Amino acid sequence: MGIPQVGISQLPPEVQTTVNLIAKGGSFTYAKDGTEFKNREGLLPVQPPGYYREYTVDTPGVSDRGSRRLITGKSGEIYYTPDHYNSFQEII
Repeated sequence: MGIPQVGISQLPPEVQTTVNLIAKGGSFTYAKDGTEFKNREGLLPVQPPGYYREYTVDTPGVSDRGSRRLITGKSGEIYYTPDHYNSFQEII
């Protein structure tokens, strides 16, 4: 089964905020934002090293990075994980 697709309007508003920040090139709150995502879980399509980048999606009321992330691919794809890489949705 493939990765489910979802429209960005169906996701928390902080996802759109993070997508906008990525499009502008930052600035990001956390040092890990923009670093390589290695796809160790194997849930995203297999790609060469360095293909994916990860970014934090803020969670209201949480003082650390929380569990929400966006993963971007070099071809422009964007994946959302609400549960720290346990599941993904492709944003369309």
